[in-house]
This record gives sequence, structure tokens and C-alpha cells, in this order.
Amino acid sequence: MRRSKTFYNVFIPILVLSIGLVIGFGSYIYSSTIRSVADRVGESHQSLITQIRNTLEQKIQTIEYAFNTYSTTKSFHEVINNPLTERDFETYRELNTQLNYIATMGLDGVQYSLISLNQNWRISNGSLSLLSEEERDELYEQYIDKASKGLYWVKTDDGIRFVHTLPVSSQDKQAIALSDISLQTLNHTLQTKPETSVYILNKEGELLYSAQTKTDMLSEQDLRLISEQVANEPLTGKMTVEIATGDSVIALYAKSDYNNWTYVTLLDQKEVSEALATTRFGLIIMAIVIMLLMVILAYLLSVYLTRPYRKIQSSLAASPEPMLRDEVDWIIRSIDSIVSEKESLEHLIELEKPKLETQFVLNLLQNRVTREETEKSLERFGYPITVNTLFVTMLIQLDSYGDGQLSDKDVLLLAVNKMVQEIVPEPGRMLPVVLNERTQATVLLFEKGDATDMRKQILQYAKLLIKSAREYLKSSISIGVSLPYDDALNSREACEMSLEALYQRLNLGKESIIFYEDVSTGISGPIRLHYPTELEAQLFDAIRLGDEQEVSRSLYPLLADMMKHSLNPMNLEVTLIRFVNNLIQLEQLIGVEILLTPSNANLYHRLLDTRNPEEIERILVHEVIYPMVKSMKEKTNQQFRSIADKIAAIIRTEYDQDLSLESISERLHYSPNYLSSIFRKEYGTTFSEYLMNYRLEIAKKWLVDTDMTIKDIAERLRYQNSQNFIRSFRKKEHVTPGAYRKMKLER
Repeated sequence: MRRSKTFYNVFIPILVLSIGLVIGFGSYIYSSTIRSVADRVGESHQSLITQIRNTLEQKIQTIEYAFNTYSTTKSFHEVINNPLTERDFETYRELNTQLNYIATMGLDGVQYSLISLNQNWRISNGSLSLLSEEERDELYEQYIDKASKGLYWVKTDDGIRFVHTLPVSSQDKQAIALSDISLQTLNHTLQTKPETSVYILNKEGELLYSAQTKTDMLSEQDLRLISEQVANEPLTGKMTVEIATGDSVIALYAKSDYNNWTYVTLLDQKEVSEALATTRFGLIIMAIVIMLLMVILAYLLSVYLTRPYRKIQSSLAASPEPMLRDEVDWIIRSIDSIVSEKESLEHLIELEKPKLETQFVLNLLQNRVTREETEKSLERFGYPITVNTLFVTMLIQLDSYGDGQLSDKDVLLLAVNKMVQEIVPEPGRMLPVVLNERTQATVLLFEKGDATDMRKQILQYAKLLIKSAREYLKSSISIGVSLPYDDALNSREACEMSLEALYQRLNLGKESIIFYEDVSTGISGPIRLHYPTELEAQLFDAIRLGDEQEVSRSLYPLLADMMKHSLNPMNLEVTLIRFVNNLIQLEQLIGVEILLTPSNANLYHRLLDTRNPEEIERILVHEVIYPMVKSMKEKTNQQFRSIADKIAAIIRTEYDQDLSLESISERLHYSPNYLSSIFRKEYGTTFSEYLMNYRLEIAKKWLVDTDMTIKDIAERLRYQNSQNFIRSFRKKEHVTPGAYRKMKLER
């Protein structure tokens, strides 16, 4: 289907703006997600490197502690200071057992060696060997003379070596304990995740260990730089490091406050990218879906916004101008064409004279014509208007619609309009019209003269109309008559007078003939509102309870009170509006819908527009209140039990506090009378009786199980004094509290 230029002028900007918003929002989400995922992966690596530090430190401390402890034993000094040969089997076996025990406490796969510098022997991996003088001097020079401390670690070609010169507390070193941890053992212990780079640096920044990964990104210079930067940093953290290749990497570290080692791992961007793969795919799919939705939305919005142009174009389709794809230009051309044909349409006015006359009368009653137009129209339609002519506006409204449909009401008004044309002679009136969906209007014409004769004539017309409506239409009507006026342009004010007169139907009843001059003095002055709040509360409580009998007992006194105190029709109208709005609030509160349901959408307006008291009563009783009672009756049983149980639960938990039905009603948002009715219905007793009985049961328990005095019990249970408590207790148990306690304790 080809679209117009106007459509694309709307569609393309909306589409571009929508896609721009989607791209911007998606980019923001993606960047936020990258940061979140990077932080999460970083936390995982930080936790890993901390775990590696703790694991290795624990094993190292175990080895150090084992050798330190062993070096203080008597057997150690005896072994170290005695020559050891293959004939000293028992000594050799005991020493080897001790080394094996130390091995069980440390890492698996570690080679332990013990060297006696005094007796020149070595035990390594269970084998005994003697040292030459050259070997002894080399060991002494390497591990004792050059070392500044008796305990340290060095890197070897196959791993790292723990050097422990013994005894620890002596400057005279007699032995050396070596613990060689192989790379295989370190990899097995420290590389909990494959392809994770792990570096261990000593205090001087020298590399002790690096995990075997496919890509070793950090050089010794980079590692020394990291060691220097983290020297004054917290024990754990991360930093961005410029490596020798010029790239930046994120290094996560964990320092040891035990031996000042630094454990380092790198945040692998590939791992972050893999973690983002699913998110990236989801965001792409979401962006595509949203863009498709935006395209559809832009299309629908463009169709909607260009619909008025299409409607105008469709309404002007009869124009001789050829239709163009640019609707605006086509519409302008069509309007020009219509204006040019204005003269050719004037001859049709005579053919449409009845409709034009009807429209003129309507415009006159609604004050939508000028004086010049009025004078021309009165002359055109042949009305005998002179300087002595008086006008009177007569409005007719149906008293009740019953159960009829809207089409029936329209037919009735048209029938009434036809009756007016037949009963009132044509020279004595303008064309009768249906003013709106509930009112028929006629402008009567009289010559200036006796006002009494004019009133009698109007009464005659009105009585005939009421009688005809009753006999032929089986309906009742009421008639409102304005004051006479001599200027046709005052017809709108006269129409409002007649409406004011019709308001009196609320007090006068159906089939009323009401002259404005008779009621004008009664409708002025301030409005004094009286509203039967207590009667309304009784009715609403009965509706909540679903009690049809109580509703009937409360409803009619309420309506009678409204009518009694509303001598002014406006008073009754305001009172009725308030009552209907309160009914709607009650519906919303109790969860039923009668007045504002889709199938009953015009009931609210019908009720406010009805001027017949009998019809108002019928609508309220049979179409609003009784359906509400029926609806509540179906849902109240379980609700009542729930509310009553809540009240009982409050009593059982707060019996020793000041409780009243009024305070509970404020908490549960119901009226006290309503809660009282529900509680009595569900528990078969009043709130006060239930509270008193429960407190007396508690008192009986305290009298037997505690040594509280009668006065204390009375105060705890909120009695004004102990005498009131004693009287209540004796009335229920037929014995005083003291006698009850004595009787129970003697058993």
C-alpha cells in the first residue's frame, strides 16, 4: 500500500529518534554491564589469589614450626652432635621417622633434607650420605656465612627451597634443614584454575614462582615494579600496570604480613570477554527486538497522526480536485474548490427549510445567533413577530424512563414533540424541537394583554399534553414555564428559568406544571445543607453485612429524611450527589461494582439527572443498593470470620492493655457498630463480654500459678480498682478471687 508524503514526514523522524534512543540506551547498558562483569571477575581473582596466599602460608608455617620444634628437642642435639653411619640403624630410623612426620604436616611431594655441619652427614629423601670437607665448606658459605638470618627461601631451577639453619635461637649453627618444593607440587597446590597466571615475589621483588601458562605477560622488571608499588598499599587490592610491551594490564595482589611475600595474578580480558558473551548476545537480540517494536510503533503512531488528514481527505473525496499523495496540499485545493461552489448550493436552502428552522430554534434557545440573524430568520420562516409579541419558553421532560432503553426515550421525546405540534396551534408557537436527550422545548407566542388569560392558555396546553402523554404514550411528563419576555434573544435565559422550575419536581412529584414566577422566590438565598450522616452509616453497615432486612429498615428513613430537609431542589440535588458519591466510595471499599460497571455506565448520570422522587427511589433501591447487598451477601461469610478472628486475636495478645472497640475499629478501618455486629454474629457474644471473660480466664490462671496479689492482678487486667475485679470474678465464678486461689491450692 502506497503511503503519502505526510506519512513519511511523520514516520521517518519518529523512527530515527526511536532507534537513536535504543542505541544510546543499549550502549549505556552494555558499558555498565562490562564494568559489572569486570568487577565480578576481579573479585573472583582477588579471592583466588588470597586463597593461594593463605594456603601456601599455612603449609610454610607448618614446616617452619615443625623444624623449630624439633630443633629444641634433646634427640635433635644428640643426633646432630654424633657421627652417623650405616651401623647406627636405630638413630637413622628415628631421624628418618621424624623427617617423615614433618613431611606429613607440610605439602605433598616436598623433599626434606637434614645436614649436620658438626658431623658432616646428610639425610635426604630417606638416604644417608657423608659430606666431604669441600661440600661442608660450600654449604656453610652458601647458607650460613652469606645469610643474614636463619630462615629464608630461595628460588631453585626446579622450584623454591626453604632454608632453615638450626638451632634457631643459637648463633652457633650446627645443622641445616632444607625443604625443596618442586614446580610440579607448587602448580598442583596453587593453580586451582587452569591457565590462571600466578606470581610469587619475595620482599625484594624477586620472582620465587610463576605458574606455567601459555602466555607469560609480565617480565622481571614488571614484577619488580609491582612489588615496589604495593609496598605501601593495603594487604589486598588491584592496580593497573604498564608492562614492557606498552600494554596495560590489571594486576590483583595479596601481600603476606608473615614473610612479606607478594602474590600476584592478572585479570584476563579474555575471561571477561567470555563472561560477557551471553550478555552481549542477549543485548543484541534485545536491541533488535526493541528496534523492530520501535519500527512498528513508529508506523502505528504515524498512521494514527495522519489519520485526521485521511479522514478530511475522505470527507472531501467528492471534490473535483484529483487526489495527490500530499494530503495537506490536496485538502487545501479541495477547500478552495468547495468555497468556489458556495453559490451553487444556496438554492438547496429552500429544500432544507424544515431542518434549518429546527436548527434556528435550537440556536436561539442556546444563544448561538446574533440579533441580525434572528431578525432575518424570523422573517424567513414566517413568524408573526411584532413589537407587541411576548415569548414564553415551555420545557417538557419525562418523569421516568422505567426500564426502557435509550432508543425508547428518544422515541418518547419525538412523540411528545409531535403532540406539541398538534395541540398548540402553529400561529401561537415556533417550531417545537427536542433540545437534548431528555428535554423537549417550545417557544410560545402571545400578544401583550392580560397575564391571567395568558397563564390560563398555557395551563390548558399543559394539561392537554399531560393527559395525551398518559393516554397515548403510557408515560408521565412534567412541564416548566418561564416568565414572559419581549426579546427573542432572551430565549436562553427563559430556557434556564424553565429548567429551574422543573427542578421543583423533586418536591412536587410527577406530572407537575410549574411556572417559574411561582417558585422564583423559593430558589433564592443561601443553600442550607442537611445530611443524615448517622442514617447513612446504619445503611452502609447493613450493606457491608449483606443484611437485606436491616437495609430495608435503614434505607427508607434515610430517603425520607433527605426529602424532608431539602425544601430547596438544589439542596436535594447536592445531598443526592453526596449520597451517590459515598455509595461509589463504599463500592470501592468493599470491592463490588454497581454504579460504575461498563454495562451500567450511564446509571450514575441517570440518577443525578432524574427529577422525579419516585424514579430516584426506584433507581437507588432496585438498581443500586439491593444489587450491592446481593453482591456482598455472596462474599461476606469468609470476610466476617476473618475480621472477627482478627478482633479475637487482638484481645488474646493485648488483654493487659486498654482495649476498646473504637480503638480496634481505627486499626482495622471499620466503624465500631460494623465490627460489633460482625463479632456478635461470628462469636455469639459481644466484644465487651468476650474481653471480660478472657481476662477472667487469665486471672484464674494467675491466681493458681503465681503469687500476685489481687490488687496487682486487677491492675494488670485494667480494672479501675480491685473491688470491680472482685465483683466481676464473683459474678462469673460464684466465688471471690481469694477463695478461688485457696480452693485450688488446697487440692
